[in-house]
Amino acid sequence: MLTELHIEDLGVIALLDLVVQSGYTAFTGETGAGKTMLVDAISLIVGGRADAAMVRAGATEARVEGRFVDGDEEVVLARVIPTEGRSRAYVNGRLATVATLAEHGARLVDIHGQHAHQGLLGVAAQRLALDRFAGIDLDPLRKARARLTEIDAALATLGGDARTRAREIDLLEFQCGELEGATLQGPDEDQQLAALEDLLAGAQAHREAGARASASLNDDDGALDIVNVALFALAPRAPFADLVERLRVLVAELGDLAAEVRDRAEAIDDDPDRLAEITERRNLLHNLRRKYGDTLADVLTFHAQAEERLAELRGHELVVERLERDRKVAVHHERAAAAEIGRSRRAAAGTLAGRVQSVLRTLAMPHAEVEVSVGDADPGDDVVFLLSANPGSPPLPLTKVASGGELARTMLALRLVLSEAPSTLVFDEVDAGIGGAVATAVGRALASLADDHQVVVVTHLAQVAALADHQVQVAKQVAAGTTTATARPLSAGERTLEIARMLSGSPDSEVAREHAAELLGSVSSADRRGGR
Repeated sequence: MLTELHIEDLGVIALLDLVVQSGYTAFTGETGAGKTMLVDAISLIVGGRADAAMVRAGATEARVEGRFVDGDEEVVLARVIPTEGRSRAYVNGRLATVATLAEHGARLVDIHGQHAHQGLLGVAAQRLALDRFAGIDLDPLRKARARLTEIDAALATLGGDARTRAREIDLLEFQCGELEGATLQGPDEDQQLAALEDLLAGAQAHREAGARASASLNDDDGALDIVNVALFALAPRAPFADLVERLRVLVAELGDLAAEVRDRAEAIDDDPDRLAEITERRNLLHNLRRKYGDTLADVLTFHAQAEERLAELRGHELVVERLERDRKVAVHHERAAAAEIGRSRRAAAGTLAGRVQSVLRTLAMPHAEVEVSVGDADPGDDVVFLLSANPGSPPLPLTKVASGGELARTMLALRLVLSEAPSTLVFDEVDAGIGGAVATAVGRALASLADDHQVVVVTHLAQVAALADHQVQVAKQVAAGTTTATARPLSAGERTLEIARMLSGSPDSEVAREHAAELLGSVSSADRRGGR
C-alpha cells in the first residue's frame, strides 16, 4: 500500500507531504483545488506519462516520491519531470527506467478514471482476470507446448533436408575412412617417429662418430694409454696415493666407456627402406593435422566426434520416425488442452459479464450491458471486455469508453467481482453524474473493496466521502498573486464541516452542518462495509 506521498512543484502544488492511511480514503475539495493532481502524482511514480506542462510555473522541475509497503517489502519510487529534457525515474534512490517504475506500479497500484495507468485495460490483463475468475488451470497447456517445442528443437538438430543430410554423410564417411586408414597409434606418435627418423637419417654419421670416439679411447696413444702413463708415474709416490686410486678408477671407467661406444656404433644399421617408411608416415600425419587439428590429440578428438555424428545421421530415419510419433501425441495433447481452456473461458465469460453488469446497474448505470468476448480460435486468448453504457449503443472495448466516470465505475464493478487486484486502488471521477441513493451505493462499493485493499478516491459527493475511513481535504490558497494547493487529513469535526460544504456549498450553513453530522453519524462500521 501507499504510505507516504511527497510532491514538489507539480501543477498548483508547491510542496506537499501526505501520509496515506490503509482502508478507504476520500480526497475532497472545491472544483479545481488540485485533487486530480494528486492522482496524477501517483500515476507518475508508477510509470504514467510525464509532460513538462505539469511543472509548476517558475520551477525548473517537478518531483514526486511515494513510499509503498507490500508485505515485508518496502520500496520508494520517484519521478523527476524537468521543464526541458526527458523525465528521470528512481527506485529506492537509484536511477531506473520508466519501464521499471511501470513494473513496480503494475504490482502495487491500479488507477481508474481518465488516466492512462489502468491495469485491466490490457488484453493480457483481461484474459488473466477471466482465468482467475473461472479458476482455469493453464499448466496442462504450458506443459504440452513445452513438450512440442522440445520435440521440434530435437528434429531441427538432426539436420536439414534429405539432400543436405546425404552430403554431410558422404563427407563424414570420407573423413572417418581416411582417419581409420591412418590407424593412429596415439597422440605422441609423431614425436616418436621424429626421434627414429633422426636416428636412421644419420646412421652412417653416427657409426663413424662412434668409431672415432672408440679409437680415441682405445688406440695407441689414446686416452687409456695417456691415463695409464700418468698412473705408472705416480704409483710409487706416497704423496700421490689418493690420486693414484682415482686414476685407477678412471682407467676402469674409460675402458668400459670405450667398449660401450664401440658396441653402440656397431649396432646402428643403415636402413634406407625403413627411413623412407618413417618419412612417408610423418608426411601423412602432417596432412592429417593440417585437415583435422593442430595436434594428433585434436585429430583423434575430431575422429571420435565425426563417427558419433555419422552414426546419428545414419540412424536419422529411425530417430525422425520416433520423434514424429512423439510430435503427433504432443500436438494432440496441446490441442486438447487448448480446447478445454477455450471451452472454460467461453463458459465463464457470460457469468463474469453478468455479475459485472449487475453491479454496474447499482452504480447509476441502469442500462449498462457488459460482454466478455473470447476469440473463436482455441484456447481463446483474445479476451476483450466490452461495455455499452447507454441504450442503442453498441458494446465497445473498455479502451474506447469515452466517459471517465463510466470507465471508473466499470473498473469498480470489475474489482468488486474479481478477487485479484494490486494492493492500492485509486478511483477518479467514479461518481460523475450520480447522486442520492446511487452515490451511497458507490460509496459502499468502494468501502467494500477496502476490506482487502487500500482504496483512494477523488470525489465530489458527500455520500461517497462520508463512507470513507479517512478524508483528506485539498484546498487552494492565493498569496501574492500565486496559487498553491495543500492537502491535509481531516479530524472528525473537520470532516463535518467539509461534508457540509459538499452538501450545500457552504460549511457555515447550520442546516448543512446538521445534515453532515447526521450523514456521518448514520454511517456505522457495517454501513461502511456494505452491510456486512
